Amino acid sequence: MSELPQDLLIDAADEVRIRQDLVLVALGKRAADRIVRVGRMFEAGTGTWMDDCEIVIRGRRIAHVGPAGSYTGEAAEHVDRSALAAVPGFGEVHKHIESSHLTPEHEAALVIPRGNTWTCEASHEFSNVDGPHNLEFWLTARRAGSPMKIFPLPGSAVPPTAYEYGGGHFGYDEQAAFLRESAMVAGLDEVMDWPAVWNPQNPSHERLWGIIRATFEQRGVVEGHGAGLRDIASINAFAAAGLSSDHEAWTPEEAWDKIRRGIFLEIRPHSMPDIIGGLLERGLRDWSQVAFATDDRSASDTLKMGATDHNVRLAIQSGLSPEIAFQCVTINPARHMRLTPWVGSIAPGRFADFVLLEGVGKVEIAEVWADGRQASSGKTYTGPLPRIDWPDWARTTVNIDRKVTPDDFAIAAEAGRDTMKAALLRPFHWAYDFIETELPVENGHVQRDTARNITKFAIVDRYSGEGRVARMFWLGCGPATPDTAVGCTVAHDQHNIWVVGSSDEAMALVVDRIAQNQGGWALASGGEIRAEVRYEIGGLMTCRTAVELDAEMELLYRAADKIEWLYEPTFSPRWFPGFPERLQFATLTCAPWRWVLVAPTDAVPQGFVNVQTGESHPVVW
Repeated sequence: MSELPQDLLIDAADEVRIRQDLVLVALGKRAADRIVRVGRMFEAGTGTWMDDCEIVIRGRRIAHVGPAGSYTGEAAEHVDRSALAAVPGFGEVHKHIESSHLTPEHEAALVIPRGNTWTCEASHEFSNVDGPHNLEFWLTARRAGSPMKIFPLPGSAVPPTAYEYGGGHFGYDEQAAFLRESAMVAGLDEVMDWPAVWNPQNPSHERLWGIIRATFEQRGVVEGHGAGLRDIASINAFAAAGLSSDHEAWTPEEAWDKIRRGIFLEIRPHSMPDIIGGLLERGLRDWSQVAFATDDRSASDTLKMGATDHNVRLAIQSGLSPEIAFQCVTINPARHMRLTPWVGSIAPGRFADFVLLEGVGKVEIAEVWADGRQASSGKTYTGPLPRIDWPDWARTTVNIDRKVTPDDFAIAAEAGRDTMKAALLRPFHWAYDFIETELPVENGHVQRDTARNITKFAIVDRYSGEGRVARMFWLGCGPATPDTAVGCTVAHDQHNIWVVGSSDEAMALVVDRIAQNQGGWALASGGEIRAEVRYEIGGLMTCRTAVELDAEMELLYRAADKIEWLYEPTFSPRWFPGFPERLQFATLTCAPWRWVLVAPTDAVPQGFVNVQTGESHPVVW
């Protein structure tokens, strides 16, 4: 018998050989590697349980499932887990692994003990940093032996709008090439630029429909992002466009209206109790169009609350039966992503990934098996952790070929003026127009007014080498403490450097330190760096364990606790007082955002633009 393929990445030729072998093992004509006996097993396809059964494993796959003792062949190893219940390995239908801030091999070590064995990676974050290496990045850990299956969906938001630029640009040709290159590519990441979808005059219209066309041609899944689309006309248009899913529903009414129009619903934890309760009240009978989506969760938060297991527990606490909750993280997302031959159920031909539970209702995980072997015991990861020497293209992504100075953040006033009008934004400013105010002028420059919660915010280009700076005044965020600033390279979705500060000197100090570290966080006060966190991979992630990263984040939080922070409520209910960590997401430019600040371009030299209309405006006048 010839040696079987390594069976890490899905390949059609390898798949034939693997399945030919599995046929013989299932018939008992060839020996299995091991048989795992469990007390009961959840059948995701029927939503029922099989008592006292066995899972027969060959290589990384399942060859046979059935009542204990039903397998007619031989096996090299017998494993007794008859005190435990088995459910399929949990899948993430929509997740940005970059938001854990861990490279994929360390992400696997974090989430596999929490049940998550496969993820559909919404990859526009890294794609915007280094689009040409997108697939190579996401498949490297699996090639090296990590048991985590990552199915990349190249990003539609590369760039996020026509008014931004960076390390990637995806159109028809790029998406077609991705889908041809690897069967691991499941489709197209969330289509976020809704104005570009419906408006033929939008400068991104042709690019976006080209990338959708390439996905349709190869029968990939086109994921959606329907933030703020709640009226019936817009929901119908969204579905008509072929955008198959939405993870942005906030209310039961919105979720119900979208499911009724054929949109696959991906419920995030922060809206899960309300939406599940509302769908139950409305009598939803068929939950096959529903999955749970983590979307974004840091390593620190995952250590505290869990990964996909947290989502399942929350769903059960919200009134859903355990059986339906398990389907929402197994067979439902696998069907939606057209991945059922490989994941989503404990069934022949699938990867031998399953979660062994001591308690079903509370999702008490005893062990997780992945690729046919035990990969965790309790919260401890025991599977392979490949050591990856990430190349320069992943490590050198902050490209600023000069020293940033305080002058880069100064906003000049017109000669002879004592005051100037200024445009203001708040974090998550979803209004139709910006705020106008009057600000004082000193020494020829427009000044902050911290007494009125007004500070300075900037975006620094980290791709061109020029370090171009867009700056303006923002309301209700950043430090009130004098001579203090904080910044980060996680600036969704283009991921330039954002910085907010009470002095231009502190802002320059922060940006220069971030550039030296090739990404991450920096907090400066009183002329010194008080805390920093390294995201040396793509400026988004670190090649370290979750525990190591969490310890560094805790030092940042402690330093931030000594700073006084400005705050005002805004449109987002997830904008909180204190350290403004969610400014990472306040730089988004998709709907429902309108007026935003982006890195300067020839089209918008000051970087202040309405991304829905293309209109620009001075930041002071």
